[in-house]
This record gives sequence, C-alpha cells and structure tokens, in this order.
Amino acid sequence: MDFISLALIFTLCVIVIFRLLLMVHSHYVVQQKLKNIPQVDSFPFGSAYEAMRISPEERMKKDFEYLAQTCKEGIYIQWFLGKPCIFVYKPEYLKHIFPSTVNITKGNRYSLFEPWLGNGLGMSTGKQWFHDRKLIGATFHFSILEKFAVVMTEKAQILTKCLQKKMDENPGKAIDIFPLVINATLDIICETAMGMDLRVQEVHSKYVTAVEKVSELIMTRIFQPWLWMDWIYYLTPAGRQFKSALKTVHGFADEVIKKKKLERRSKTGKTELENKDDESDIGKKNRVAFLDLLLEENGKDDSPMTDDELRAQVDTIMFAGHDTTSVAVCWTLFLLGNNLEHQKKVHEELEEVFGDSETPASVKQLPQLKYLDRVIKETLRIFPSANFISRQIIEEIKLDDHILPKDHEVSVPILLVHRNPEVWPDPLKFDPDRFLPENSKDRNPYAYVPFSAGPRNCVGMRFAQLEMKLLLVAILRKWRVKSVKTIDTIRYGEIVVVRPCEELLIHFTPKK
Repeated sequence: MDFISLALIFTLCVIVIFRLLLMVHSHYVVQQKLKNIPQVDSFPFGSAYEAMRISPEERMKKDFEYLAQTCKEGIYIQWFLGKPCIFVYKPEYLKHIFPSTVNITKGNRYSLFEPWLGNGLGMSTGKQWFHDRKLIGATFHFSILEKFAVVMTEKAQILTKCLQKKMDENPGKAIDIFPLVINATLDIICETAMGMDLRVQEVHSKYVTAVEKVSELIMTRIFQPWLWMDWIYYLTPAGRQFKSALKTVHGFADEVIKKKKLERRSKTGKTELENKDDESDIGKKNRVAFLDLLLEENGKDDSPMTDDELRAQVDTIMFAGHDTTSVAVCWTLFLLGNNLEHQKKVHEELEEVFGDSETPASVKQLPQLKYLDRVIKETLRIFPSANFISRQIIEEIKLDDHILPKDHEVSVPILLVHRNPEVWPDPLKFDPDRFLPENSKDRNPYAYVPFSAGPRNCVGMRFAQLEMKLLLVAILRKWRVKSVKTIDTIRYGEIVVVRPCEELLIHFTPKK
C-alpha cells in the first residue's frame, strides 16, 4: 500500500475517532445537565421497544405509572433510541415553557403531519407562525362565532334526530355515542371551515373517510420509527394508503379554494361547481366560512398566502376542529352518566334557562349556563382532548435545579398535569365545583391547560367551547343519560386525541 493510501486511511480514522469523541462528550454534557431529573428507564434505548409493541391504552397506563413515580418532582426523562425525551407537568415549571415566544417550534414527531398539514398554523414557527397567527386570529372574532353558531345549532338538531333513530332501532339498548358525535362535529367543521354542507351525518363522504384514514395512519406511524423515512414508508401498503387518502383530501381542498376564489371574483355568490358529482354544496347564501374569512384577510395582507398555504391552513382547522370537540362532548356525557347528582343539577339549570321551550339555544343564553360551564371544565381536566404538546428547545430552559439543554425536546403530557394528585386532590373524582371562583383563585394558572397556554394556545378555543355547549345543550334538553362503564372500567388511550378504545355505551331516557 502506498504512502498516500495510508495517509488517507489514517486521516479517515482520525476523523471518525474525533467525531465519536465529540458525540461522547456531547452526551456527557447533556447527561450532566439532566442528572438531577428522575429517569423512568435507562439509556440508551429505554422503553422505546416496548412503546412500539403496546396499545395506546397500555401506553397511557405507563404514563400513569410514571406519574405515580415522579408526581412530587413533576418532571422525568424517558429514553427513546438514545435520546432523552423530557416530560414536564409541574405547573410551576410550565410557566417557563408555555409563555415563551422563542421556544415555539413544535417537536420532531409533528413532522409526520407535514405531508397533510404543510406549513399551516399548527406546524409553522418563527416569523411565519407569528404572521399566520395574526391573520387567522382575526377570523375567530366573537361576532364571527355567532354566525358559526347557526351552523352548529342546525347540526346539533340533526344529531338529536340521529340519536333518536338509533334508539328506535335498538329499543332499550345502550348506544355507542362516539361515531354519532364525531359525524356531527365533522359536519360542523366542514361547513364552518370550508362552507361545504357535506351532510356527513346523513350521507357517506369520500372526503371525510379520507380525513379519518390519514389521521389514523399518522398515529400508527408515530410509534414505528423504521417508517419515519418517507422513501421507506411509501413503499409499504400503509404508505400507499396514506398517499391515496391524502390525494383525496388535498384534491377536495384545492377544488374548494379554487371555487371560493372564483366566487369572490364574480361577487355573485352563485358560482356553481363544474363537477356535477362533487359532494359539496355552496348553495346556502349569507353563510360565513373560515375559508371565506381567510381569503378576505389574505387579500388585505402585504404578503398573501399561496393556494398551497391556504390549503394548509384549511387542512389544519379541519384536523384540529373535529376530533378534539367530539371526544370532549362524549366524555362529558359519559361522566354525567356516571355522576347522576351532577347531571341533575345540569338539568335543573337547563330547566331554569329554557323552561318548556323547544326553541334551539341561542348564543346569548349560553352564558347563563354556569354549572354546565364547570361540568365541561371538569371533563376537560379529567379527559383533556389533546394530551400531548411538545416543543423543540431553541434556548436553554432553567427549572429550579434542572437545566433543559437546547436542541432537545420537551413534552407536556396534559393528562398528567390535570391528574397530578399534588395539585388536584382525588384527581379522578368528578367535581365541577373545583372551578368555582373561590376554589380557583389561588390555583396556579398552568395547573389547567386543556387548550394549551401562552402564545401558542389553541386559536379555535372559543369556537370549540361554543360547539361543545350547543351540542350538549341540544342532547341534555331531551334526555337523561346513564353510562354502562365507569371511569375505572372504560378503556381509553391517545390516538391523536384521548379517545375510548371500545364502544362508549350510554342509555338515553326521555326527560318527559
């Protein structure tokens, strides 16, 4: 072997050894910074293999085990493929995470949503996020929500008819409410987000089926790291299903945006869809939709969004706007069906506000429902719809004696925040009076964060609260409910949202 070859081999070895030493040193520095934080498993692989194999329900049980081990500290580390996943759920620590305007970049696992949601509000960061947040925030003004409420009320009435039909078909039997409620919230978000009356509760929709399939496939992929690389994933049957479903979702949204733009240019509001087989219906005049508002705000903006960017925002609202609300409504009915004394108070309040009237609830009447407010808050404490929030640490975070190093990920498991016995005594007890003003005044504001907190909180929070109330009022004005399962026996886990892993069976009895 000649001298040049030996020199090249020697240089290569030196580079490899130097890189390895840098990696070891870097890991040592991180370990030193994290040494005071409880670790629920061991370096390097921790419980990664187990997490890949077990069900969402079993993963959630593991989370509760970690809560029991670390509730006094409110922070722990779980190792995943050699990287520390830092979980924080102590309210005093969250005040250093949520209000930050620097550490707003979403964690790595959100990247799997990018093919669907693009660089929409849920995924963007930095200047792009601040720009989009300001633009989209204007479309959730209270006066606009009042117009959205008209759609919500109509769909709530259809839901009660669907419930009645199911009862008539199965007299005396408990009903699985989850599929009925999720169809209602999809019905609402389709019309309020895009202005499309797809009649999801009555008619099968290819678009809605595709949205559900995309969501399901992403959650499965999150726990299969060997499929995180796109070129591998798209060779698998699941990857091909994902591409096919995504094509349907994006194609539909693109068509809607195109038609809405033509409609705006024509100023007639009567633009017809060219495709007669299309599922959409823009025929309802004077209806406001998120997309209409976004196009209006976009027209005033100095740097307007492209069609792809507009689609990303619509897809984000569609994704965030149905699953979260539907599970909140279902869990509220489930908990009321297990706590009849609290349900009685809700019915007394409804009687006081509405009397014998059968007229649907108006937005102006809803603030009178103080007890129902507290019931919803307590439900979202026990069953927060979106459990998992993660941030990429751009600037180092100091939490007492703990230092969270930059370029790592910090996660907030909201379920553990809300069920921490150090903050919430007897956390599984359903007690809406926890949210009476006198019981809330001294509570840390970060002890209850169902819609996240800080600059990156849920932009559609008021929309969701309005929708939950209108759906619940429509149902509870007609029926009393009794749950088949209890909170100790129902199986549930995180599948995008905290949802039941079995049928959510409830008996309905007419109020009169």
